Amino acid sequence: MTKTDRGTLTRTRTKGPALFYSDVRPDDARAVVGIVPGYADYADRYDRVQRAWAEQGVASIAIDLRGHGLAEGPRGACKHWDEYLDDASELFALLEKVGKPIFLFGHSFGGLVAASWVTRNGKAQRGVILSNPYMRVALPVPAAKKTAGRIVSALLPGVGLATGIKGSQLTHDEALAKKYDEDPLVFKKANARWFVESENAQHDVMARAKEITLPMLMVLGTADPVVAGGRELFDAAGSTDKKLDAREGLLHEVLNEPEWRSVADAIAEWVKARA
Repeated sequence: MTKTDRGTLTRTRTKGPALFYSDVRPDDARAVVGIVPGYADYADRYDRVQRAWAEQGVASIAIDLRGHGLAEGPRGACKHWDEYLDDASELFALLEKVGKPIFLFGHSFGGLVAASWVTRNGKAQRGVILSNPYMRVALPVPAAKKTAGRIVSALLPGVGLATGIKGSQLTHDEALAKKYDEDPLVFKKANARWFVESENAQHDVMARAKEITLPMLMVLGTADPVVAGGRELFDAAGSTDKKLDAREGLLHEVLNEPEWRSVADAIAEWVKARA
């Protein structure tokens, strides 16, 4: 039997806006996975993945980071990177109550948050799973544009520029691509301060990649047109138990591709083998 619970996450460890969580838990859970969604992404978009994992005996709790989904806060905005790590700490407050081995999953921007968390809290979880982590944008950003972005971040941190991301860049499933484009919870701008703080976090994670020594699974859609740098992080990570699952031809959201179930099942098997 699988139990589900959704609602506002009451902060117990840090200060900040109210978050949102989705908890899907089978009675016979062997492990629990904390899910950190990507930028403009949110917990409810992982519902079918959570249910698929529950069928495999893996519980999961997904959260909406501040400014995302049903969480409070200005859309996609932060003042400092550590605010997202505070949100991750609140996720772990829920995960620890489950009483099962904890694994951390992060997709895209959430993968960057997860990797950053792990470099500072390596013993908080049994292993980490990263899905197309946002280590840099897929297309090179001109130096002049980066400099301008940092100036805007300092003077007008709330300014946002259109991301230009479309559902067709995320999945080959036309229905899901259309749903993404029309989703009112998916905002379409990248906050200037968020961009600068994320770029700083990317440099920090790569500089400390050797400190990631726990088991790692990285799933990459090889045709991802949105983000890049995951393979470099994988190669630099200090873990001796790491697996790269490269999915040929898949786009950015491997768990929303037509082949999503095989990806979800592979993640569940990897988790159970280390639980």
